[in-house]
Amino acid sequence: MNPVGPDGYEQHPLLNKPVRDIASRGTGVLVAVVHELHSHGTVRVAHVRPPSGVEWTTAADNIQAADH
Repeated sequence: MNPVGPDGYEQHPLLNKPVRDIASRGTGVLVAVVHELHSHGTVRVAHVRPPSGVEWTTAADNIQAADH
């Protein structure tokens, strides 16, 4: 697991790099990985921004480096 700041943001090695979301098959730049507290535990949520600028979220485990 990567270090997490007091604000809940993970210092992910792919931050600001092109990534692929294996769930949606979409590609974009990873702009954040946030640890969110839910009643069943902590969930790691990745925020991905494609060229269109309309960001989406996915499970952080769905993120992999994009082949460009």
